[in-house]
Amino acid sequence: MNQNQLTQILQIGTGAALILFPLIFIFAFAVHPGLLKPRLLQPEEIIRRARRNKWLQFGHALVLLNTALLIALAIHFMNILSSGSASWAGVTGGIMAVLGAILLAADKGAFCLTMSALDTLPEEKFSPMMPGLLAIFSKKGWMVLLWGMLLLPLGFAIQAVGLLQVSALPVWQSALFLAGVLLVAVPDGLEIINLSASVLMAAAMIPYGIQLITTAL
Repeated sequence: MNQNQLTQILQIGTGAALILFPLIFIFAFAVHPGLLKPRLLQPEEIIRRARRNKWLQFGHALVLLNTALLIALAIHFMNILSSGSASWAGVTGGIMAVLGAILLAADKGAFCLTMSALDTLPEEKFSPMMPGLLAIFSKKGWMVLLWGMLLLPLGFAIQAVGLLQVSALPVWQSALFLAGVLLVAVPDGLEIINLSASVLMAAAMIPYGIQLITTAL
C-alpha cells in the first residue's frame, strides 16, 4: 500500500465517521422515553428509566462505540487547523475533546453496560442494590471524574470557533456544528434538546463527510 492509497483510505474513513457520529447520536437520543415531557431527572429516576429498557441501553452502547469516531474527528479538525492563526483552537480543542471522549466512554460503561448486566437479576435482588447504584449515578467518590466528559463538547466548540476563524468550512456548517456541540451537553431528562443538537450536527457534518468521500474516490 503506497502513501496515496493510505491517504485515500484515511479520508474515506474520516468521511464515514463524519456521517455516522451524528446519526448514532440521533438514534441514541430518540429512543429515550419522555422526549416530549422534558424535565431534569434525579439519579433514582435515571436508574428506573434505564431498568430493562433494551432500546435505551442499545443506544448507549452505540454512543460508547461512537467515542472512537469522535476521537478521530477531533484529530481531523486538529490537522485542519494545524497551521495559521487558529492552530491554538485545533490543539487545545482537540486535546479537550479526546479527553472528554475517553471519559464519555467511561460514563457509558459505568452507567449503561452496568445496567444491562443488572437487568438479568430479578427485582428482589435488584432492589437491595439501589443504594450502591445511587452512589454511582450521583457520581460519588472518583466517579466525579466523569464530569470531565463535558470537555468533549467544549473541545469541539473551541475547534468550531477555529474553523469559523479561518473559514476552513462554509460558515453555515461551522456555525451549526458549534450550536450543536454546545446544546448536546444538557443534563438527563432534556433529551429533546440533545436530539435537536444532534440534528444540527448532522446537517453540518454529513455533507462534509460526503464531500470527503467523493473527493477521495
